[in-house]
Amino acid sequence: MAYAEKVYKVRNGKQTKQFTWRSRYKKPDGTWGSEPGFPTKKLAEESGEQQEAAMRAGRWTDPALAQTQFGTWAREWMAAKSPRGRTVTTRWARLEAHILPKWENTPIRGITWFDAEQWANGLNCDDVTATHCLTLMSQILTGAVDKGMLPVNPLFGRRRSRTAAAKADQAAREETMLWASPDVVLRVARRAGPLDGLHILTTAFTGVRWGESLALRPSSLSTRTEGDFTCPTLLVTEEVAEYAKRGPAGERLGMVLDLEPVKTRESKRRIDMPPFLAELLTAHSAKTKREFLFTPRGPGGHWRRGNFGRQVMRPCADGRKAVTKTRGRAERAAVEPIMKGLTMRALRHTHDTYQEQIGVKPSLAFEQAGHRRPGIKAVYQHPTPDMRRERLEGLEEIFQQAMKSLGWTTVWE
Repeated sequence: MAYAEKVYKVRNGKQTKQFTWRSRYKKPDGTWGSEPGFPTKKLAEESGEQQEAAMRAGRWTDPALAQTQFGTWAREWMAAKSPRGRTVTTRWARLEAHILPKWENTPIRGITWFDAEQWANGLNCDDVTATHCLTLMSQILTGAVDKGMLPVNPLFGRRRSRTAAAKADQAAREETMLWASPDVVLRVARRAGPLDGLHILTTAFTGVRWGESLALRPSSLSTRTEGDFTCPTLLVTEEVAEYAKRGPAGERLGMVLDLEPVKTRESKRRIDMPPFLAELLTAHSAKTKREFLFTPRGPGGHWRRGNFGRQVMRPCADGRKAVTKTRGRAERAAVEPIMKGLTMRALRHTHDTYQEQIGVKPSLAFEQAGHRRPGIKAVYQHPTPDMRRERLEGLEEIFQQAMKSLGWTTVWE
């Protein structure tokens, strides 16, 4: 039977006449629980009765656990999870940079949707990252509900209302997303040389993701046969993840470049290749002695995204200034820019732009990009051999027209 008891305040080590009321109730294990801070006896008794009623209904959560600080529970939750390495790194980055500085010492029961949304809208980061921070917080609080620390997750199922400034900023970002015309892709690929240039061409004409491209092997070249339709394909099952490895408490253990399975079911796919690209990749795979198709020069291993950008994309796309001969440094002529700011991610955008240009049907476009198509049409509509044939003919035509306009007969002289 729940009851209430007085709790006298203490000042300078002496009990005063001021007091509040504490609720006492019997917990499921037979011990007595308590919750302090009630201004009246009646409220304390009612709270205790509510706790015991929740126990009888099987939905009780211990108020003491709900006082756990968010930072303490977040670290426990992170240590219990074991997703892909890159996912762990991203979560810790958001926790350390944005979430914990605000919510580290807040009891999990003290987090409300109103406060969390206002905080997210005021973050000094891009809009997508702010939304992802809220999502991560919601996942952590759902874990607290599952462990019986909270009755409900106050962030679950809520949709963030962005400020007008955030919406305008996001629209501006979308307007500056790059894609490259076919002649630009070919010129950058020629400047990069047969190995790195083929990497660039493959990305622009298949839409393969950066990590997926690094995991391609000679054995990734395969063939699709559907009835009388046959075409060369790239089999995508793995990706190379680049991340800072973390220990159970979030301590940094160094950078890792490692193979992982692709993240989603849709990402595991076979990408149909136009004839010109299949010919180039087949020739390259026949003569390479390395395990993977696209690797840095030297002892092997995998490209790091930043290194590929600095050593390949920036000088090839942005150009470079002339360098005079000095001791220990050879003379180098200036190279004019082709398309400043072009990246491998922009080349993936480029591929999907080409698909839109040649009218690739959505069922096939989503499949080839490794995206999950939303809606009921994803259940009812499927790629056909004729759709695949039209897509490959369209991509081949884009390539051949660009070669003709440049006056080239081969990509690399």
